[in-house]
Amino acid sequence: MPTASSSDAYAAGRVALVTGASRPHGLGVAVARELAAHGFHAVLAGRDLDETRRRAEEMSADGFAATAVRIDLSDPATFTEAAARLDAEFGRLDALIHNAALMPDWDTFRLLEADAGAVHAAFEVTVFGPWALTQACLPLLEAAPAARIVTVSSGAAMQVRAGTALPRPVGAPGYSMAKFTADALTASLAVELRDAGILANSVDPGQFASHPELGDDNDGRPTVESARWVAWAAMLPAGGPTGVLFEDGKPVDHGALAD
Repeated sequence: MPTASSSDAYAAGRVALVTGASRPHGLGVAVARELAAHGFHAVLAGRDLDETRRRAEEMSADGFAATAVRIDLSDPATFTEAAARLDAEFGRLDALIHNAALMPDWDTFRLLEADAGAVHAAFEVTVFGPWALTQACLPLLEAAPAARIVTVSSGAAMQVRAGTALPRPVGAPGYSMAKFTADALTASLAVELRDAGILANSVDPGQFASHPELGDDNDGRPTVESARWVAWAAMLPAGGPTGVLFEDGKPVDHGALAD
């Protein structure tokens, strides 16, 4: 059952949209549960609506407020459909969590060996889709008293940030470059949205175990631990930091990605 906390009063009646929230043990579902535990109505979004509905129903059975919508980050029509539904049901959006990700080039270890199609696919899900989804949801974000945008980053982005200091070529180049660009996009949004009181930050969730069925990430921490920090960024108070990349609540790379 949901647990109370000091931030529940802040979150009561608020609505959060979390993309990439269809896998049972995925970060998106864990973030949705964490936000729901703090009083948000969690709207889970995924490409597979049936699977996403199952996750929302499981949350509802546990006493959380949760619903599901279909969002395919390669299909802009789903953005406008989801935004229209949120508008009709809630009239606002207090937190937009860009969690969905795609790593189509996990086995590529050099930029000059990258497949153009894989790079485009990574950017579509990680950069272009979230960019357009933010535009579609902007009126809903502006209708909320203190909306937050959180982009789930990755340690892979730090490979690009390291530049010539990196001792080896960039692995998963399409994914890594896309995550780096998503951080820059979030920082730029922070500048544009500052006057509206909307905070936009990135969160590196660290290494977490979200594929217990595969057993290949057992060295990672429980997904719920990473989810807590993503949810934390979605509940920053008014006047809080914006345009920052965080890991475990601490700024990364001297904090600011934007002045």
